[in-house]
Amino acid sequence: MTPPDTLGFGLIGSGMIADYHARAINDADGARLVGVTGRNSATVRALAEKHGAPFHTTDIAALCARGDIHVVCITTPSGAHLEPALTAIAAGKHVVIEKPLEITVERVDTLLAAAAKARVVVAPIFQARFGVGAQRLKAALDAGRFGRLVLASAYVKWFRTREYYHGWKGTLALDGGGATMNQAIHGLDLLQWFAGMPAEVCGHTTRRVHNGIESEDTAAAVLRYPDGALGTIEATTAAFPGWSRRIELCGENGSVLLEDDTITRWDFRASRPEDEAIRRAAADTAMGSGASDPKAISHQGHLRQIQDLVNHLRDGTPLGINGSDARNAVSLVCALYESARTGRPARPA
Repeated sequence: MTPPDTLGFGLIGSGMIADYHARAINDADGARLVGVTGRNSATVRALAEKHGAPFHTTDIAALCARGDIHVVCITTPSGAHLEPALTAIAAGKHVVIEKPLEITVERVDTLLAAAAKARVVVAPIFQARFGVGAQRLKAALDAGRFGRLVLASAYVKWFRTREYYHGWKGTLALDGGGATMNQAIHGLDLLQWFAGMPAEVCGHTTRRVHNGIESEDTAAAVLRYPDGALGTIEATTAAFPGWSRRIELCGENGSVLLEDDTITRWDFRASRPEDEAIRRAAADTAMGSGASDPKAISHQGHLRQIQDLVNHLRDGTPLGINGSDARNAVSLVCALYESARTGRPARPA
């Protein structure tokens, strides 16, 4: 069936991140917000009214049954993505799912299997991939400019206040973990997109400051890649004041440092005409940074992803990231947690 010129979107969940999705939908070319649902009728109504959605309800099935909704965004807590996603998928809706897809590989696989059977698209939110700096780095990797990678590392040293950890945040049942699963997962997704999946993870986790939560506020890991390259992960929400996320890729023929989405080092053995322009390029700061405050990000990253999905559904352009891609990030986080729990190296599933 040919999709309409304007795709109708529904939201399941009415918390903070739902507002970013709503703004992105209404700013995208060829999309409009039709309906909102969630458990709290007051916040559902307020969100719908704020963004001009004509329909709101606390009944997920009622929203998914609407013929004018073609895509459903899942913005519930991380460990509660699967069930509403299955409802939407069963109704034939494409789904946009806030990171992470789910909190275990098994729940991710259940979701992806259902979507494949229903032949609907799963578009996971990993907006960092859509930054200009990240795209340039990926292009250099695909062009083989690094040669053999030597080290591939992600550092996410962020800060969250004690007040941040309320409700489901930091719980194992709904957050699925702490600094690694919730915050650093953006960096881990970039790392595996750039360098591939490691064969082995040796990880440690601890609580250094946020002692009242169930999960970790700090983690570190050493990675071993199938070709022999090594890497590291460092993640925390306990480091004041919170630094930019850093991705470091070092190879035999070149090395690049990406801070948030700004390329701060771009050094290659064999220079190319575009290199100096890349070094001098203005930072793409449109998406903001969540290093110190989760509300400091803009909705531009979500807008780029929503637009990517709309273009894919209308015009058949390639999807920037699919569900299988996003599974890797969850698998990597879970391997780090398994290693930390057992004291032994773990292999991503």
